[in-house]
Amino acid sequence: MQQDPVITVPVSRHLSVADLARSISFYRDILGFDVRRVTAGDGVTAQAEALSGPAKIQFTTEESAIDSTLELRPRGHAILFFETNDVAAMHDAVVARGGKPSELEKANWIKMQVFEIRDPDGHTLWFAQSFQQPDTARPEPMLEKALPELPHSNVKAGIAHYLDVLGFKINYAQDDFGVLFRDDVTVLIIPRSDAHKGIGSCYVYIHDADALHAELRAKGANVQGEPVSHPWGLRDFAVLDLEGNKITFGQPFE
Repeated sequence: MQQDPVITVPVSRHLSVADLARSISFYRDILGFDVRRVTAGDGVTAQAEALSGPAKIQFTTEESAIDSTLELRPRGHAILFFETNDVAAMHDAVVARGGKPSELEKANWIKMQVFEIRDPDGHTLWFAQSFQQPDTARPEPMLEKALPELPHSNVKAGIAHYLDVLGFKINYAQDDFGVLFRDDVTVLIIPRSDAHKGIGSCYVYIHDADALHAELRAKGANVQGEPVSHPWGLRDFAVLDLEGNKITFGQPFE
């Protein structure tokens, strides 16, 4: 049986509200907090408090704090952040109670899925849940590296091009075969034959697409346009070698 969503991280705040009854109704009926009247707060005047798991919000209708060491933000300026065990279910529950939260979205910079809702005084309330999963043990990998074969009618000229223009180095070379590498990437220059009549291609993951693009263009490489950022999280550009084989260089990003 699925449990109701709950707040999981302690929150303790004081809010100045214009209409106490209206705030009590919102936090109780829309957000599902338990609300009770109080006669004293934790360092400031309070007339009510809302509780949900480890979260506690105390409400005052006064504009300033009694204790000058506590900052009481002007109405509508507070931002509260609640971590939950199921942000999607929390969102659905708020909607079902008549609330109007924002759509769920992923905030990649904090690795959380979040939604926002404003209380009657304009205070901003964020509800969030981490979508970053803990590392799990992986089996020993079976596949390790790929060595793309790029056919050339003139292998010797192709090797020279990879050395002088594309920044590769020689691991092994002869007139009709070349093994070239740059950092952790290795390519094979092979003779064009009946078995290899067309062109080859490969995709190479890199650290900085813009820096490599500038480097290769300055060396006279046949660069196919500017780097492009794609919605699937890769920024890439393509280069054609002397005989039309295509290498696409891509930088992952979030």
